[in-house]
Amino acid sequence: MTLAKPSDGPIETDAVIVGAGPVGLFQVFELGLLEIKAHVIDSLAYPGGQPVELYPDKPIYDIPAITVCTGKELADRLLEQIKPFGATFHLGQEVTTVQPQDDGRFLVATSKGTRFLTKTIFIAAGVGAFQPRLLKVDGLEKFNDTQLFYSVKEPGRLAGQHLVIIGGGDSALDWSLNFAGDGAHRAKSVTLIHRRDGFQAAPASVARMRELCERHEMQFVVGQVTGFEETAGRLSALNVTGPDDETRTVPVDMLLVFFGLSPRLGPIAEWGLDIERRQLRVDTEKFSTSVPGIFAVGDINTYPGKKKLILSGFHECALAAFGSTPIIFPDKKVMLQYTTTSPKLHKVLGVESPVFD
Repeated sequence: MTLAKPSDGPIETDAVIVGAGPVGLFQVFELGLLEIKAHVIDSLAYPGGQPVELYPDKPIYDIPAITVCTGKELADRLLEQIKPFGATFHLGQEVTTVQPQDDGRFLVATSKGTRFLTKTIFIAAGVGAFQPRLLKVDGLEKFNDTQLFYSVKEPGRLAGQHLVIIGGGDSALDWSLNFAGDGAHRAKSVTLIHRRDGFQAAPASVARMRELCERHEMQFVVGQVTGFEETAGRLSALNVTGPDDETRTVPVDMLLVFFGLSPRLGPIAEWGLDIERRQLRVDTEKFSTSVPGIFAVGDINTYPGKKKLILSGFHECALAAFGSTPIIFPDKKVMLQYTTTSPKLHKVLGVESPVFD
């Protein structure tokens, strides 16, 4: 991975990719096969996007030819795959403005003052700039990143602790089962708290949670956190008020909160694109937005029949890359070639062409 170096003037390029999640990384690959080099911008300090930020150790089972991998492993494999194409990464910054120029290019500026003159833009920003929905209890925020977490980045840090998990979705259930299990990250105790005895999670996970509760291997408490206790400056217990208005005390060393994400398009909403329910409308021929030269791939886009799968995003990247070639190479006819047989693609990939008898 190549990180950007300071630049005085605008960086001139054929393509800028907004978002370094799995789909943004694969867009680098599809553009690279067409000999189009890209600059990649992401608001996070590292590539990988939502899978790395929210569930780096959670298994993913629906990536073709990979039986199972974690979000972190998927990002690492994609970074390895795009090495031959020399993409430059601009991390820890958000695109703030996009201005069409008289010559057909776009002037792109970021929150850190980096500027680009680019022929095309590929928006692969997932759900946009996302923030976790917070547990709103006065004073609790002082434990952020020491005892209170909204994602799991270091599971080992939570092992052997009295762990409380709040939420009723898949993330809350999955991590409860993970830390209550017999793996290397087993917690000393696991207590799941949800405001009601009903879940928006996989039925199998809910059934497994109830089974572990019956065997006293974890606890489930119906209620909402209304206060907390601290000892020697550390969070030591939560006050949980149930449907009967009774408040009980739940000991805690570490607290995980999974209330979901609050997505926002941020500055993208000001770029003059056709937006439907916080998503960018695209065609399904080349995944172009309503502005020629700006493409949208992955969870950020919408079209009839859209399915929010990483697999779907990968497919969209291929068509978007080919859709960009008349803009980037207006005088060149670009033909579809296959990586199995094309000497030209083998050269681009830096591999030897196979010899068949």
